[in-house]
Amino acid sequence: MTILSGVYIFLFYAAMAILVFGLAYRIRLYARTPAPLKIVTTPAPTTQAGVVMRMTREVVLFESLFKSSKWTWIFGWLFHVSLLLAFFRHLRYAISPDFFIWPLINLEIVQSFGKYAGFGMAIGLGGLIARRLLVDRVRYISSPSDHLMLLLILSIALTGLSMSFVSPVDIVSLKMFVLGLFYFDWQPLPNSLLLISHLTLVLILAIIFPISKLLHAPGVFFSPTRNQVDNAREKRHLAPWAAKLDATRNGSGTR
Repeated sequence: MTILSGVYIFLFYAAMAILVFGLAYRIRLYARTPAPLKIVTTPAPTTQAGVVMRMTREVVLFESLFKSSKWTWIFGWLFHVSLLLAFFRHLRYAISPDFFIWPLINLEIVQSFGKYAGFGMAIGLGGLIARRLLVDRVRYISSPSDHLMLLLILSIALTGLSMSFVSPVDIVSLKMFVLGLFYFDWQPLPNSLLLISHLTLVLILAIIFPISKLLHAPGVFFSPTRNQVDNAREKRHLAPWAAKLDATRNGSGTR
């Protein structure tokens, strides 16, 4: 095994540890952050089932973005759907054929559309980058990190497309390398500059994900403007810390 393979094996474990523990910490922080007010965006559902339906539409269809900006919705939705297809296609490098979800991953529709998902990602990201450069109000609030994040993901898509259509890599060796990471049976990394560039960009993305604006992925589920029931008239809203304080004051008053 080469020194380069050893370096990337270490980097993969380090990046995945940062990603997993960083996400776990952020999600725990989101879950523990109190929502002292009913600040649900109206019109809002008045039942918990309605909240579930609203969140489903938001996550799957980007409902609020569709209402606010059709052009942004087109590029944003195209990018996310293409990213999902690319993710399912890439799963074949990380699981064995005897894994229970292999038949789903190996479907022709997943592999065929997933192969061209990089084009959808590139088009979607191109539209989002143009939006930040050409729309005055968006350009005004955009920071360098916003542009760099889009360029990073675009670079991942372009290097992935290059490996599929310009300079293919040894897929069998690549799968052996990835499976070796899971089974601690380390294999050499295929010798491809495009592959090394692609993996390096992916590792950078994994490392910075827990501290970036990409945290909107798990964060949307903890947004009080979306996950609250619009029942302020029927039920008094108290955050957990406020409920404890209220109980303490009531107890002191009775004594």
